[in-house]
Amino acid sequence: MRRIPLSALLGLFITGLYFFVAIFAPLIAPYGMGDVVGGVWESSSAHFWLGTDSIGRDLLTRMIYGGRTTIFIATVATLLSFSVGATMGFTAAVVGGWVDQGLSRFIDLVMAIPSLIFALVVLSVMPVTVTTLILVMGLLDSTRVFRLSRAIAVDITVMDYVEAARLRGEGQIWIIFREILPNALSPLVAEMGMRFIFMVLFISTLSFLGLGVQPPLADWGGIVKENKEGIVYGITAALYPAIAIATLAISVNLVADWILNRTTSLKGGR
Repeated sequence: MRRIPLSALLGLFITGLYFFVAIFAPLIAPYGMGDVVGGVWESSSAHFWLGTDSIGRDLLTRMIYGGRTTIFIATVATLLSFSVGATMGFTAAVVGGWVDQGLSRFIDLVMAIPSLIFALVVLSVMPVTVTTLILVMGLLDSTRVFRLSRAIAVDITVMDYVEAARLRGEGQIWIIFREILPNALSPLVAEMGMRFIFMVLFISTLSFLGLGVQPPLADWGGIVKENKEGIVYGITAALYPAIAIATLAISVNLVADWILNRTTSLKGGR
């Protein structure tokens, strides 16, 4: 077995660290999520490692709880998008005919509307809760997963082993989950990393615009919104969430690239 490259190890470490902090946030955070413990935009000190925010809350605590909320929503929405999108894509490719045409045209219609605009319209007329955000984000993103999974499944369905399964009398469900899915996992896993990061950016954008995570919950996009005015005065509070999103995105992509190289016959560059 080849050694894990340094880039993948770094990605695994950073990604694992973010998820560890998110899971154990109540045990790690020095203060309560909404506790006002100091003055407005205090500088870093022994009591406040990252300083305080626009109303005197500990910024490190807000970042920890914000990461927990952001990662949770992005993870569940990603799993939802792949469950729905991959199932519909495989079904369209295997069944074909009017089922394929109907699903494909419906997906084309949804994708014709920019995802952010679609989400803003839906969230402006619905109660903005965590459940609503997950459903809206996951279902909108499932259109991209549908396109990818259908394209992969169309190529796999013409393989000899799929034809042999049909000749044995296997049903559509068997073909989808026992013949197509195992052979489509490699590109889907790589794409899952990309879609997860897109979800992180999506929820952060919605929160920055005021239609994402609502107070008293914290998330990285909301922290940027709360502290953006401080940038004019040289306050760096709004930059910490941006750095967190960037490092998480890079680390997840490093892991996804390594998994893709390990699970395919393609030889990636060293």
